Amino acid sequence: MTTAVPEPGPNYSATTHAAAGSDTDVVAIAPDPEVAAGIVTETPLEDIFDADIHAKAQEIIARYPMSRSALLPMLHLVQSVQGYVSQEGIAFCAKQLDLSDAEVSAVATFYTMYKRKPCGEHLVSVCTNTLCAAMGGDAIYKRLQTHLGSEENPLGHNETAGTPNEPGSITLEHAECLAACDLAPVIQVNYEYFDNQTEEKAVALVDALMAGKKPNPTRGAPLTNFKGAELQLAGFFPEDEAAYRRDVDGPSQAVETLRGAKLAQERGWVAPAAKDVPLPEVEKK
Repeated sequence: MTTAVPEPGPNYSATTHAAAGSDTDVVAIAPDPEVAAGIVTETPLEDIFDADIHAKAQEIIARYPMSRSALLPMLHLVQSVQGYVSQEGIAFCAKQLDLSDAEVSAVATFYTMYKRKPCGEHLVSVCTNTLCAAMGGDAIYKRLQTHLGSEENPLGHNETAGTPNEPGSITLEHAECLAACDLAPVIQVNYEYFDNQTEEKAVALVDALMAGKKPNPTRGAPLTNFKGAELQLAGFFPEDEAAYRRDVDGPSQAVETLRGAKLAQERGWVAPAAKDVPLPEVEKK
């Protein structure tokens, strides 16, 4: 028996490699200089970022004593423009921070919050870590895969239903722990929480998003779109105080989260005071 690509075990494989995914950074391979002439070019990538984004980039850099420390919010700034981190975005960050493209790419490909292909108007993240999965997260994710795709062709991880960046488009991802185990299973839309989800609630949520609505999150600030959330993560908010408060304020605590503290207060429970114990001596070698 052979397998299409290498797999663990004693079986042979039909090929010795797996095809690269759609988000690969490799455009082509040049076997010799003559062929390379049509592939490799010294022409710099187009700067697609306007004067306002350049000014915001300099504002971000000014927050830090060392400019390279500004890379994470700079990548969020790039995503607020394009909805993902493109090669142009990587070149922009590298030039602004005096880094190499490789240094920026190493960071952009390490963190899952930086998308390497265009994202939808909304990013829907379904927690499929242990507790959420056991409470129904896996079932919710599978239901959304077929609801946004089809039974025959379910929507995959980090794939988009609709045209990326266009109104009503949704990028679906399964996420590691979203730090809300007391409210499992949870979904985030553009990083805002929708707690205590069911398959039916999740379907109604994405249907509302596709219809242009913005349901109120269970906790946190009012819902925006993915690009708007990315601009906030880069550290930019409205100058008007009322608009600023509207964008950032929202309930952040839940009854479930505070239940233990409330019981402790009602029953007079306190944590024992830590004793000042001297450190043991380390044997000399």
